[in-house]
Amino acid sequence: MKEEIKNKEEKKEHKDKKKEKKEEVVKLTKEEIEAINKKASDAEDEALRAKAELINYRKRKDEEVERLLKFANEDLILELLPTLDNFERAINMDDDNLEDDVSKFLSGMKMVYNALVSTLEKYGVKEIKAEGEKFDANLHEAVITESKEGIEEDVILEVFQKGYTLKDKVIRPAMVKVNK
Repeated sequence: MKEEIKNKEEKKEHKDKKKEKKEEVVKLTKEEIEAINKKASDAEDEALRAKAELINYRKRKDEEVERLLKFANEDLILELLPTLDNFERAINMDDDNLEDDVSKFLSGMKMVYNALVSTLEKYGVKEIKAEGEKFDANLHEAVITESKEGIEEDVILEVFQKGYTLKDKVIRPAMVKVNK
């Protein structure tokens, strides 16, 4: 009988130990589940951040490409502007006698000049208005100052070289004489 009681006690102890082990296993499993859930949540956050970063990268890249395309012709236009200046100088020659060959030649040059100006305008090139305007350092480059009575200060008196913008970007400021 003592043996039976002893066996029963051993079995009871064994069951209690098993129960404790199951509880430990359950506790560990819950902790592991919490850790796994945290890792999954962290991974999801990281994936969302990576996705947002990729979207921002694409936007920046698209903006950069758009800007490059918008001003792709800038170098070509800057090379053409001195030619345009030379046309203007030639056209501004006195032309009183409309019958001689020089007049006919100037007439042809005016047509070429007008076609060139029209083409440049088509691609977004605009002349910066300067003479009689208020001086703006963003649009004009003052090369000479002069004091004239009766004219407001910082008004442009004369334009030495026209300035131009390409789609709202100043590609060459106007060189001007300013009243001080």
